Amino acid sequence: MKVVFAGTPEFAAVALRAIYEAGFTIPLVLTQPDRPAGRGMQLQASAVKQFALAHGIEVLQPVSLRMDAKDPARAAEAAAAHARLQGIDYDVMVVAAYGLILPRSTLDIKPCINIHGSLLPRWRGAAPIHRAIEMGDAATGVTIMLMEEGLDTGPMLMIESVNIGAHDTTGSLHDKLAALGGAMIVDALRRMKVGDLPATVQPEQGVNYAAKISKEEAALDFSLPAEVLARKVRAFNPFPGAHAKTGDVVLKIWAATVGDDNCGMPPGTVLVADAEHGIHIACGEGSLKLLQLQKAGGKRLEAAAFLAGFALEGASFT
Repeated sequence: MKVVFAGTPEFAAVALRAIYEAGFTIPLVLTQPDRPAGRGMQLQASAVKQFALAHGIEVLQPVSLRMDAKDPARAAEAAAAHARLQGIDYDVMVVAAYGLILPRSTLDIKPCINIHGSLLPRWRGAAPIHRAIEMGDAATGVTIMLMEEGLDTGPMLMIESVNIGAHDTTGSLHDKLAALGGAMIVDALRRMKVGDLPATVQPEQGVNYAAKISKEEAALDFSLPAEVLARKVRAFNPFPGAHAKTGDVVLKIWAATVGDDNCGMPPGTVLVADAEHGIHIACGEGSLKLLQLQKAGGKRLEAAAFLAGFALEGASFT
């Protein structure tokens, strides 16, 4: 089978590598345009583009695939991308975290299948891994699905689950699901080749939308229960990083766990902050024990090391 691949971040690059190493022909890769990144904000190629170029695979980077875009330049670019897709020989398009909506004109060229990091229909949308941790799901997984115009609404071809560990972050869970997705898509393509990949319509019940993560929602609200905040810290690691403010200083909170009682103190009160007991912050219910923190421009430090250079006793968080 000949596979056109569409994807952008590392999650997608893992799948692209798996398809390539399984011996499938990949005549073309679609990925998002290079974006500014890093301290110098230099243009950086996506993980998918880097892999494709390193292995001699043609790359297209349209800003949009909508030929009816109001911007004439975008519409022309989309038309050129479609002309290229229609001009090459391929059997299926595999899509993984591409970041662009595929219009009907793209879906109609060849079958399109998607690698989605959720047990559909539990989390449709942009941030299923973050939301699964944030909401306390016991398990998540990967769904291979046929794509249609609706957002992650297509029939399911394969589905496998992964337990979410008590210490899993979005980063650690991402890596597990990326590896699983790579293995599953290779299996799916092999089964598709011999006509052994039946589709199952998604249930109508249990649908949730995993909205894109914003930096604003990563600010910790200590009026919430400690258990909720501990999940948020894990969900927003590595991006965008949970944070809280004490005085005029904003601190990133990279690791935390549920502590003891809040002692009846107002939310945000620092209950204890020493090398022996760690850092405990009163919450709406219980307390949050901060395990790893970072000041702007500083390093991530364990609580004891952080306190050696930044006193928190008697302080409060807002």
